[in-house]
Amino acid sequence: MADDPEPVLADSAEQWLLRARQLVPAAVESARAAPGFPGRWKAIISKVERVPACLSDLSSHPCFSKNALCRELLQSVAATLAEAVDLAGRCRRRGADPAALGKLQMQSDLDAVSGKLDLNLRDCALLVKTGVLLGDASAAAQQPQPQQPPPHQSVRELLARLQIGHAEAKHRAVDGLLDVMREDEKSVLSVLGRSNAAALIQLLTATAPKVREKAAAVVCLLGESGSCENLLVSEGVLPPLIRLAESGSLVGREKAVLSLQRLSMSADTARSIVGHGGVRPLIEICQTGDSISQSAAAGALKNLSAVPEVRQALAEEGIIRVMINLLDCGIVLGSKEYAAECLQNLTASNDSLRRSVVSEGGLRSLLAYLDGPLPQESAVGALRNLVNSVSADSLVSLGLLPRLVHVLKDGSLGAQQAAASAICRISSSAEMKKLVGEFGCTQLLVKMLEAKSNGAREVAAQAVASLISYPQNSRDIKRDEKSVPNLVQLLDPSPLNTAKKYAISCLLSLSSSKRCKKLMISHGAIGYLKKLSEMDVAGAKKLLERLERGKLRNLFSRK
Repeated sequence: MADDPEPVLADSAEQWLLRARQLVPAAVESARAAPGFPGRWKAIISKVERVPACLSDLSSHPCFSKNALCRELLQSVAATLAEAVDLAGRCRRRGADPAALGKLQMQSDLDAVSGKLDLNLRDCALLVKTGVLLGDASAAAQQPQPQQPPPHQSVRELLARLQIGHAEAKHRAVDGLLDVMREDEKSVLSVLGRSNAAALIQLLTATAPKVREKAAAVVCLLGESGSCENLLVSEGVLPPLIRLAESGSLVGREKAVLSLQRLSMSADTARSIVGHGGVRPLIEICQTGDSISQSAAAGALKNLSAVPEVRQALAEEGIIRVMINLLDCGIVLGSKEYAAECLQNLTASNDSLRRSVVSEGGLRSLLAYLDGPLPQESAVGALRNLVNSVSADSLVSLGLLPRLVHVLKDGSLGAQQAAASAICRISSSAEMKKLVGEFGCTQLLVKMLEAKSNGAREVAAQAVASLISYPQNSRDIKRDEKSVPNLVQLLDPSPLNTAKKYAISCLLSLSSSKRCKKLMISHGAIGYLKKLSEMDVAGAKKLLERLERGKLRNLFSRK
């Protein structure tokens, strides 16, 4: 028995190829003899006559017999041809009167067969075009022994199944892709092509909600990979994602919004999302969604607001009120952070939007948000943008100054920098400078002069230069042991040091004090100032002369 030849399996690719080839002439002959509906039968005959060439293309590949997609496609082709033969036979048995069959039913059956032939021909061309068969041949050449297909080949087959076959087969392919993406997304990314992406995107509009959800999950994972955004957008992913966000199931909406958040990081894509009507569903999800969807929608809107030319369109959709509500009542901290960033973007350069935020109560909400243990830079930045749109009395009564002190003590360096910038903007009057000093800001700003960031040092020096003109602030700064050493360090002539002009201004104010002048000299200010004088930096020569006169006096007094 061991020497007996192995029988050919009845469902092998070769057997189905033979079956399909046998059915082609039978289908053509039966269709030609069928009575009634000559136009429809003629179209069917034309399509059946194209089948042999497709079958030849498939069977010419070395690994044709080992490819599951080939076998399944040949089964489908044979079934369609058999259905055409059966339909023609029913026509003949009932005679030449189509009405005996039911005219509408017969038209429907003929159209169904014609559609199936279209699908079979398209799938055959796609299967050859996708390179799955070539991949099989390569794998077979490298690995002659029977074993599991290489990972990339399995992925190619799954991607091909997105385009080939009936709806249920495509649905199974999406399931398989999800499993692969969760285990090894690189295996998908390395072979993902334009046609695969387009087929996946089409499934976002599938009839079955579960299929839409799974397709959205795959798109979400692809978007998060950071390497497929342009491909997805170019293949038209935005409109179906926006529709899912608008009217999909809970899972579908969540995945769609997460994808939109990721894709909207590109300014061009952000503009497209606005153009496709994506703002309204994102705003609605901010108001009604669960924690994940709400946070993602707020993140997407924050990304959109970073594009200056769409800010007015966002405002017209009511984004300001929604972001303020999120600051007050957001489900998770992430939503509030995105809302603050969004308000910061919206108020960056548009006076009309600043006034809208103020009139909607945004200042009060931003200040309340800053009361947390770790005040966020974005909220301070939004406040900085708004302070000149409100009277000084209102800012004081709303409690701005204690919040700025809190930020200067406990905020990140970026938040501290924004707070110092806000102080620069509000300190235009003697009364405001007095109040800022009384709240203890000067000592905190002097400490900030030691920051590692040049931008932070510059804005701190600018704030000190503004506040020092008020006498009590000047006395406080003179008494601060760190003030002169820190300011002298900012005389560094390096082009990277943008704080030197403010440092010179501060030191000029302090130079009326003999003690401060001695400290400046002992910390090397004269050397710096000589270089700055040669560079014609404003105030450097004047400060240098003062220090050198003081040095000479000290020299003569010692003699």
